[in-house]
Amino acid sequence: LDLIRRVDGEPVPVREKLEAIASFIVDSYRHDPELMKVIIVEVTRAANSFGDTHIGTIREAYELIGGMIADAQRDGLFKSEIDSRFAAMAFYGVIEQLLTGWIFGLLPQEPEDFQRAKWLVVETVCGGLETARGAAAAGS
Repeated sequence: LDLIRRVDGEPVPVREKLEAIASFIVDSYRHDPELMKVIIVEVTRAANSFGDTHIGTIREAYELIGGMIADAQRDGLFKSEIDSRFAAMAFYGVIEQLLTGWIFGLLPQEPEDFQRAKWLVVETVCGGLETARGAAAAGS
């Protein structure tokens, strides 16, 4: 949450904010895959125990990301038809599936794969949300 708040306070485009968050998570996996495996497979998927205990933190993370997306929607950079809360869930869902792919050996894990993964997460979400104005601002 601290990283998300810090990134949100920076005067950078939403793509860069989401890239910083995705980078933090991807780099966390890269540097300690066993810990991330426990977090993804054992903890977050144990919804009855983890979810009940940490629902406030989970909700806050979604709200912070959703707020970044809502700001981009108000600025005309992202489509307003997509609910910002849904887009935040999609962002985290893409990251979780990426990590799952690495954990179960479904995706390659070379240094260039980690860099590309950061771009793929952001492009998947932002590319689907951007308006023509947003794409032009992002240089797409």
